[in-house]
Amino acid sequence: MGRPRKIAVGATVAATAAALAGFAVAAAPSSSAATACGVLFDDFAYSSRTDPALGQRGWSIRGAAGGPGVPGASWLADNVSFPTVDGQRVAQLTARTDGTAGGTSHAEFSQSNRRFFEGTYLARIKFADAPATGPDGDHVNQTFYTISPLAAPRDPNYSEMDFSEYLPNGGWGEAGPINYQTTWYTYVADPWYADNQHSQQARSINGWHDVLATVAGGHVRYYLDGVLVGDHSGKVYPRQNMSIDFNQWFIDLAGHSGGTAVYQQAIDYVYHAKKQVLSPAQAAAAITAYRSAGRTHADTVVTANDCDPGSTPPPATTPTTTAPTTRPPTTAPTTAPPAAGAWAPGVAYAQGQIVTYGGRRYQCRQAHTSLVSWEPPNVLALWLPL
Repeated sequence: MGRPRKIAVGATVAATAAALAGFAVAAAPSSSAATACGVLFDDFAYSSRTDPALGQRGWSIRGAAGGPGVPGASWLADNVSFPTVDGQRVAQLTARTDGTAGGTSHAEFSQSNRRFFEGTYLARIKFADAPATGPDGDHVNQTFYTISPLAAPRDPNYSEMDFSEYLPNGGWGEAGPINYQTTWYTYVADPWYADNQHSQQARSINGWHDVLATVAGGHVRYYLDGVLVGDHSGKVYPRQNMSIDFNQWFIDLAGHSGGTAVYQQAIDYVYHAKKQVLSPAQAAAAITAYRSAGRTHADTVVTANDCDPGSTPPPATTPTTTAPTTRPPTTAPTTAPPAAGAWAPGVAYAQGQIVTYGGRRYQCRQAHTSLVSWEPPNVLALWLPL
């Protein structure tokens, strides 16, 4: 999540999807325990950073000083807000600088209860190439990641996955814009030492993007807008539970050109299905199902990892006429429906399509890709009984 420079002792992974292996949808390995692994979905429908529901739902906003970033800069709770952006309530992170440490402030908020490990992670994030106000050019870092504490230098159990670290103006000795995905084995803060694998895209990702990762079977696979951009494996595979974090901070002040610059990063939603590996289309369908049902929050994620992903409850169980507010998914389902008309998992169903299940007919309310536990009688937000 922000280190003084990107030096990888582990292998560097190519940034193009064509160089990567194929991907199959499957559940992460698990025991036969009866406890469901759970899901987290948050649409960030909060009134402000002081909304009591934030803390009740496990979110914490940073106010303590320290790294990463500019030494002497502050982390301000007021830099986290929940405005409406592009028609949707979001979590917004603000970072500002006047070129001095005392005039520089960062933003961070997290699910600090460490219970996140294998499974699927997804967030829709609006990255910014330019400041909302003030001069451009600062070395700012806009992030989404999971992390565990470093117990000691070179801690062999340290775990961190940087799903996205976007540097619109560069930093760490690289010209911008550049986006990183990094999976960490361990590090030493001083003198600096890093052992990781990373992928990178040396291009602008200004605007809204779907940032997704799957963690299963010894591989961390990173996706940007449905395209596989990194496949990390070996010793960097996470070894313990982590928190989920977002932050925005300045790497240094070398790129500042005068005045005060204010940068903003927005997060539309975050989603995690513990020990379930979903394709980008399946994950997008899960978000659509929540929003179609008018759901803005769900959290059943357990801390234990000997859970059963197959018994995770579906996102919605009641019919609704609420129109979905999700933006169009960046990837489309590709699996053809079965000719017989019988419902099946892993199928791309179109709106209006009719299937049979349990001797009854159902009509698809909302286009989606089906999953185990999303059988028509269980997700009436997606299926209309006929």
